[in-house]
Amino acid sequence: MSARYAIYLTPPADHPLWQAGCTWLGRDPSSDLAPSPPSRRALPWRYGFHATLKAPMRLAEGSSMQGLHAALCTLSRQLQPFDMPVLEVGPLSDFIVLQTAEPLAADHALHRLADTCVRELDSFRDPPTAADLQRLQSRSTLDADQSALLVRWGYPHVLDRWLFHCTLSDPVADDGERQVWLDLARTFFSPALERPWRCDALSLYVEPSAGAPMQLLRRYPFKG
Repeated sequence: MSARYAIYLTPPADHPLWQAGCTWLGRDPSSDLAPSPPSRRALPWRYGFHATLKAPMRLAEGSSMQGLHAALCTLSRQLQPFDMPVLEVGPLSDFIVLQTAEPLAADHALHRLADTCVRELDSFRDPPTAADLQRLQSRSTLDADQSALLVRWGYPHVLDRWLFHCTLSDPVADDGERQVWLDLARTFFSPALERPWRCDALSLYVEPSAGAPMQLLRRYPFKG
C-alpha cells in the first residue's frame, strides 16, 4: 500500500487562519485546485497548511482506512475543545513557521493532544524498514533521544521533543533572505492571528501515492 495517512491539527474551515494559511501556501488541501507549487514554498505546499500530531504513516498489515476512521471517531468523542495558545510567526531552524509565542508545558492541553494521538493511534502505523530509518536519519542530525523516538514511534519529533508549528517555507539558509520572508509572513498573518482559535477537531490527511500532494479527507469534531 503506497498511501500514507497523517493526523494533523488545522483551524476550522471558516477561520481566517485557515484561509490565510491556504492562501500563503497557494493551495487548499480540502479542494486541491492549485495545479502547481510555488517555487519558494514547494514542500509545505505539498503537505498543506497544518501542524503535525501523528506524522504520515503507511497502514500496518491488517489495518484499514475504515479502522482508522473508527478509531478517530472514538478518540474525538473523548476529547474536549480548548483554546489554542497565543501563536506567532517566527524562525525554526532554517524554516519560517507559525508557532506558540511561549514554550508549552507538558501538561498543556495542546501538548497532551499531540501525545495522545502519537500513542493511541500507533497500532495503525506500519513500522519503518531499515532503509526507511536510514533515509529518515540521513535527512537531519538526530541526537540519541531522537533516534530512539524514531525507532519506537516512526518519527523523531514526538512526545518530549514535539513542538507545535505550521511550516510556512522551505529551508531558507541565508539570514537576510529569511528575514525578508519573516517580515512578509508576520504582516500577512497578523490579521488572522487576531481571532482566537478554538481547537475542536482532528484532521485526517492522505498522501494517495509517494510524493503526491496531501489531501484533507475529514475533520473529526471533539465531543468530550
